[in-house]
Amino acid sequence: MKVINAGQLLLAALLVLIATNVRAAGVWLNENGSAGMGTATAGRVALANDASTAFNNPAGMTRLDRSQLQVGLVGLGIQSKFTGQTTFSDLDGSVETAGNDHNIGSITPVANFSYVHVMSPDLRLGVTVGSYFGLALDYGDSWQGRYYVQRAELLTMGITPSVGYKVNNWLAVGGGATVLYGKLSQDMAINTSPLGARDLRDGLLEVNSHDISYGYNLGVLIQPIKETRIGVTYISQVKLKFDDIAAFKNVPITAPVWDLIALKFNNSKLDLEWTIPQAVNVGVYQQLTDSLAVMANVGWQEWSRFGNITADLSSATNTGSKTVDAGFDDTWHGAVGMQYRFAEPWLVQAGFAYDSSPVKEEHRSVAMPLDRQYRYATGVEYTLNRDVTLGCDYTFIDAGKSKINQNRGPLAGHIVGQYDTNYINALGVRMNWKF
Repeated sequence: MKVINAGQLLLAALLVLIATNVRAAGVWLNENGSAGMGTATAGRVALANDASTAFNNPAGMTRLDRSQLQVGLVGLGIQSKFTGQTTFSDLDGSVETAGNDHNIGSITPVANFSYVHVMSPDLRLGVTVGSYFGLALDYGDSWQGRYYVQRAELLTMGITPSVGYKVNNWLAVGGGATVLYGKLSQDMAINTSPLGARDLRDGLLEVNSHDISYGYNLGVLIQPIKETRIGVTYISQVKLKFDDIAAFKNVPITAPVWDLIALKFNNSKLDLEWTIPQAVNVGVYQQLTDSLAVMANVGWQEWSRFGNITADLSSATNTGSKTVDAGFDDTWHGAVGMQYRFAEPWLVQAGFAYDSSPVKEEHRSVAMPLDRQYRYATGVEYTLNRDVTLGCDYTFIDAGKSKINQNRGPLAGHIVGQYDTNYINALGVRMNWKF
């Protein structure tokens, strides 16, 4: 058995970094169409007021006195524009600025479905269908960083059956198992021009793969007094393995990268394995008066584990493996919020949240336009009757400037810049129906 050579390992590592940044280009989708969206997730794991608690905290299902269904739909309007320049070669000093101020985002829909069934006074069963991460980026075919990434898309969908059990009057526990489907699509241009001769004769690398994996979540709900609830949840890591035939198009044998890519790498099977991070959240809900409640939460996500990606390359003549550290850090989350019932059928809510950046500037890629995140949220809820509640929520996500300073040599270029526009508008509607 032959061992993969250094050139192939280098390219495999490059592809790993690209695939890594596809996941990070999105956000952990707190905006999933549940009631906690209006408080910027503050206290979500302790609210336990409707069917969305089946995923947010399965222990909270024990607070629901009737079986109920919640359906939510969110539209994510992504505005992200890069401004910068790329220097390709010291031989001719060529610089490109194509693609500046092009919006790489889109309108992305997110749907969520949760159902809770009352089995007995102490036992509840639930199920949730939806996604909690994944977005898409499209820089176009000819932008200045096309040798890093052109398009990146990660679509996910999961189903989580769950169970909640009331241990006593102040303690409930719960848990669920998740079956998660993920689909990865990636396009990257290949520089086929001789060094020092810049033109647009680009080749193309395409990755298109999918996988199904499994995880679980656990929850505890503590209610020491009627007005106070404390929730603790854990979401396990999920490992996704994307495998695909490395497909290269329009790469002539005269290209400077031919020996590295087309002859030795084309038609080889590439396996990318990476880990969706595990997460812990602690939330508090406090009823101050009959009309006013406040809530808060803190959370942690293990993005450092996500940043260690394994690439395996195999063909009839070449076999090898490499693990790449993409330089990710664990992230922290904090949120505060309030709910106020100003009239019997009406409830308004508002909240603010902060999430730290999963990557420092020296490791940040153009396929990762998100930095630290600030969330500003509000929402309104209307109780139509004793069975049906309607809600509408809005969140503005400020994703920062995300400064870039990345160099992959003369074939890909040294790209420097930042995202002067980098934010997301999220608008959600929901309905909760009690049986």
